[in-house]
Amino acid sequence: MEKNLLRYIWNHTRPHQIFILGIVLLSMIPYFMAFDLPKQIINGPIQGGGFETPGATKAFLDFSYTIPVVQWSISFDGFDLTRLEMLMALSAVFLLLVIINGLFKFYINNFKGKLGERLLRRIRYELVDRLLRFPPTTMRQVRAAEVSSMVKDEVEPFGGFTGDAFVQPALLGGQAMAALFFIILQNLWLGLIAGLMVGIQIGIIPKMRRRLIDLGRQRQITARHLAGKVGEIVDGIDTIHAYDTTNYERADISYRLGQIYRIRYDLYYWKFLVKFVNNFLSQLTPFLFYSIGGYFALRGTLDVGQLVAVINAYKDLPGPLKELIDWDQARQDVQVKYEQVREQFEPGQLLDPALQTLSLKMPDHIPHPLSTLNLTISDGSGAHVAENVTLKIDIGETVAMVDNAGIGAESVAEAFGRAVWPTSGRVMLGETELLELPEAVTGRQITYASSDSYFFHGTLKDNLLYGLKHAPSTPEPENADDATARRWEIEEAERAGNSIHHPDADWIDIRSTSVSTGGPDDLARSITGALDAVQLTPDVMELALHSFVDPKENPVLTERVVQMRFALREELDKAGIGGIVAHFDFSTYNKEATVRENLLFAASRQTTAFDAEVAEGEYVFEVLKTANLFELLYNMGLTIAENVVEIFAGLPPEHPLFQQMEHITVDDIGFYQQFMQKRRRKPGLAVSENERKAIVKLSLYYIEPRYRFGVLSKDIMDQIVAARDLFYTNLPAALRDRIERYDPHRYMGAATLRENILFGKLTHRSPDAPVKIRKIAARLTREMGLYDSFIDLGLSYDVGASGRRLTLVQRHKLSLARALIRRSNYYIFNKPLPGLDRRVQEEIVKNVLQFLQEQDNNPSVVWVLSNTSLSRMFHRVIVFDRGSVVEDGSYETLDMKSGIFRTLVA
Repeated sequence: MEKNLLRYIWNHTRPHQIFILGIVLLSMIPYFMAFDLPKQIINGPIQGGGFETPGATKAFLDFSYTIPVVQWSISFDGFDLTRLEMLMALSAVFLLLVIINGLFKFYINNFKGKLGERLLRRIRYELVDRLLRFPPTTMRQVRAAEVSSMVKDEVEPFGGFTGDAFVQPALLGGQAMAALFFIILQNLWLGLIAGLMVGIQIGIIPKMRRRLIDLGRQRQITARHLAGKVGEIVDGIDTIHAYDTTNYERADISYRLGQIYRIRYDLYYWKFLVKFVNNFLSQLTPFLFYSIGGYFALRGTLDVGQLVAVINAYKDLPGPLKELIDWDQARQDVQVKYEQVREQFEPGQLLDPALQTLSLKMPDHIPHPLSTLNLTISDGSGAHVAENVTLKIDIGETVAMVDNAGIGAESVAEAFGRAVWPTSGRVMLGETELLELPEAVTGRQITYASSDSYFFHGTLKDNLLYGLKHAPSTPEPENADDATARRWEIEEAERAGNSIHHPDADWIDIRSTSVSTGGPDDLARSITGALDAVQLTPDVMELALHSFVDPKENPVLTERVVQMRFALREELDKAGIGGIVAHFDFSTYNKEATVRENLLFAASRQTTAFDAEVAEGEYVFEVLKTANLFELLYNMGLTIAENVVEIFAGLPPEHPLFQQMEHITVDDIGFYQQFMQKRRRKPGLAVSENERKAIVKLSLYYIEPRYRFGVLSKDIMDQIVAARDLFYTNLPAALRDRIERYDPHRYMGAATLRENILFGKLTHRSPDAPVKIRKIAARLTREMGLYDSFIDLGLSYDVGASGRRLTLVQRHKLSLARALIRRSNYYIFNKPLPGLDRRVQEEIVKNVLQFLQEQDNNPSVVWVLSNTSLSRMFHRVIVFDRGSVVEDGSYETLDMKSGIFRTLVA
């Protein structure tokens, strides 16, 4: 990157800077004319200069000019105007000059803003571009929060300064010189005084502001470190809670904030000190003008019009002068920031931009074999983790790599995937070194996956297909509405040195999918095959069943789901197990649901707070009292409380029984225990309204088949069913718009897909009810052609930041599935499934190898195993010990030897 920011700005904006400087130069003409006009107005029509006799007139706009060389004369006699007419005409010219000067400023400022934003876009893009070309060792030292803070915030002042870099000193300097020159023309002594004060301000103020620049640099660094620390807290929040270090982190943050406070306090002190000195010097000059200029006026060497014009001109001098000093401070400040940013984005080595050239088709290259020659890899401390490793992986080989001691196998796998660079030796793909090949070759010929793969914020499908986004197959998105606006976007991107490609274009390379038959369903088959191979399909289906579908956005799907609802009911009846689901029926009480669910008889996709508002709010108790249910539920709650206290009293909070009682905590048990004891000691004691409501809440969450206290009579159930209409009669609008009543013939957007299909509650008397229904529902899903739609729905699940909404096992499986979707010649799997059950690992490894062996390109597989016994599935086994290859051969051959491998297997 260019070392000097001004030079960087000039190199990238030279034509525009020259153009706007010409506009600035042109603007000086009306600016200077505006200084002389007030003198003409005062000395002329106001004081009567040239209008000494009654009815006298004077020429307006008269001029005479002789062109040099050719001696042609151009003249105009002007218009004869009276004193009043001349006053109005000159005032109109003054107003016209004000408008012209304002328009010049408007155009210049607008042009500067566009110029600055364009360069800001360029430098941000360039920084991210350089970040994408960092070597792996450098990236491991980068703190994500600090780098993102620099790209987002620290380069922000560069945009504002770009437009001012050359225009501002030219404009402000021109304005100041015009005002100073005009003052000198009126009176030499006043001009010298103004020049002297200008010199003092220019000499003193910048020196005082050097302290401000140093403090600003310290503030920038400390703020960046604070951003990095906050990022660390977010990333490590689980560890912080696990080790009870929250107060240590608070102390650390407090110390950092204290440092920033001290720096900012000093910054404010010096800022206002400089402002005080600058204002004092600015006000000292008018004092001298009034006193010395007034003295000259009294002596008659300076007329009143000249004095007024001088004072008026000086009013326009401090502004540009102050802004010129501010510009110099801003220049130094942004230069310091630029140097700090440049240091962070100037590593010792960067990838050549040619290696990352956009390529729709993979460049021709013979990729066989994949090999290492005397490969040595070092860790961050400089210790060798792999040393003098020479290997060759031929086409179609399946190779298992295991470590006895050290991480040699993992390091070699990382070198194959370019996650680390060799300290010495080479990694070859065919006859060419891996690091010399463009990523359009290495990034498609080799697929690398490990347990720490990163997932981007987006849907499951976005992350699953991420490895296919090499280049846009279509230049623009299909739904591009405004071609003119898009052309403008492309032109601006080119001017800012940005990529002109749209992220919403079709980036999916269908030709690089693992299943590649040339058919339209290659991508879908690749997705389903990869999901099945890593056993992620059940998880995706489960995510679909827990998702919400808007009937307005998916009318066809939701209508089919309603059809499946009735088909499932028929299939359960045919199988003789229809009783395992208690379906919702408006005219009957659903015994498998809570009292509140029976009263509400609706679905609500809301927060916990809203759920409590619907179930336990004042409106609910009003309805219960109106329906004469409050007392019934209160008496019912007393019986439940007695049983609960008897069962749970004395049990520790972690006891499994607490999981059987929803909405009841240890504190609740204590409250009910005290309440029941108080009633026994003083039977006639009045019960408060809050206590009565707390007891009624127990009844609201009661399910007879689950808790079996025998307190829910048929009479109470009938009254609850009768109260359903009453509940909705006066339902507040705020609640009415957020719940959906159960309707067997309509899809409920407020309920999950599973709830819509089931449309009822599973019986508590059949523990295996979910298993039975799952088998029938899975068959119906395929028979009704809903399987693909459900999978697509599950794939639209938002995985959250870094995939944190997925479990650890799901993230590992997703990483492996993402690799399997791609069509490559080499698949490098670096312990992608750590911690999984041995049986599950064996099944997945077997599935993956079978899935890849079915591809027609006969790919090679290199798998670093955490379970050595699985190596029997591979053609070849390579054993590492302390970073070196100690054994290499087939499973059977190595197992027969009395070596390290046999010991590991045993």
